[in-house]
Amino acid sequence: MLWGVAAALVANLLFSAGFVIEKRALSALPPLSAGHPARLVLHLLRSPLWMAGAASLLLGFAAQLAVYRTLPLVAAQGLFVTGLVMLLLLSTLFLGERSSGRERQGMVAILAALLMIVFSLHDSSETISKLAPVPVLLVICLPSLALGLALFLSAERRSRRRHRLPTAGVPYGVAVGFLYGVSSLAIKGVAGLLDPGDPGGTALALLGSPYPYLLLFTGSTGLVLSQTALQRCRASLVVPVCTTVNFLFATVSGTIAFAEPLPDEPLRLALRLGGAALAVCVLVALPRHDPDAAPPHPDTAREPDPEAAPGPGTAPESPPKALPPAGRPLSATLPPARPEDAPERQ
Repeated sequence: MLWGVAAALVANLLFSAGFVIEKRALSALPPLSAGHPARLVLHLLRSPLWMAGAASLLLGFAAQLAVYRTLPLVAAQGLFVTGLVMLLLLSTLFLGERSSGRERQGMVAILAALLMIVFSLHDSSETISKLAPVPVLLVICLPSLALGLALFLSAERRSRRRHRLPTAGVPYGVAVGFLYGVSSLAIKGVAGLLDPGDPGGTALALLGSPYPYLLLFTGSTGLVLSQTALQRCRASLVVPVCTTVNFLFATVSGTIAFAEPLPDEPLRLALRLGGAALAVCVLVALPRHDPDAAPPHPDTAREPDPEAAPGPGTAPESPPKALPPAGRPLSATLPPARPEDAPERQ
């Protein structure tokens, strides 16, 4: 169990460093759009700094395999959420992103959740499942992928609306979190099929399972969506939201799909579930908008408000002239002619 906890902390460090490096590289790239994935990937591959961040993330995924082989799913996901503390610290040091008061409170709550989950693993001999029934896995994963894509497209449409307060990235984080939640289930399945003593048998087993194909889809799609979100929003908010949604989805759906039992002892059960619930509360505490974000300026070509008072130096608009009553000539409404306006007689 201690090896699993150590591997989880290493994975957290690699993931946090990778996201911060990628965010730093994205600030120097032209605006990215999920609607042009080929152009987006081309820009990313031309950035050596972004490639370094991607390498750190790949090493983090490799560390995840060791975690899933040694720890139950709920405990592993709870430990991964604690990486939010490392991310907030690194984003403050290297990106200059300022954390709000609620985000700092969330860091304290995450540390408490880490301690609760670690104590729930003490003297534990829980069964660690390796595989999930394919029909159950697909019933859970396919609708979740569709929901994640729909949420991202909805966030994109809302971001294009004028007069809207700029979002801090919560909708993007939730959408990407669903994709990475499916990816977590696929990684756990791959970890269950790995057999270092039989590489050929492992390759055949993987090709006959849905796990590598789920990883291929979530990896490619998640790359496009996550990099778009990271460039537009703060990493210290997008990644924590994504991680928390990933945790919540993987623990609930993964427990059902892999049928892993929870601890039998009341104290360890309370610590496990309490730490998980505390980590989820961090998502609720995060702000939905950046504190320094100002609402967009209104259009200069908007229609004038008839009830608005004219500003200084602005000539008031003259009210429309009323037409004379029906049956009355227009000349009756004109003012009487002044003597000086009369034409001179010859």
